[in-house]
Amino acid sequence: MTALEVCHARGLLWKSMGMCNSLKRDVNKCLRSERVDRTVKNREEAKEKRQKTKAIWAEIDANS
Repeated sequence: MTALEVCHARGLLWKSMGMCNSLKRDVNKCLRSERVDRTVKNREEAKEKRQKTKAIWAEIDANS
């Protein structure tokens, strides 16, 4: 990200000529990878939470 900021700081000509495109692609790949990892983790946590809730409700139904 720092390298992309430095590239953009060089001026409008650098950005408009596409000199920063490879850096931008690298940053996007990195951010996408982190987002995908976070999504997988959140999905697993939600699944566990749903299972716990379902088990609690099943216990409540069994005891009523």
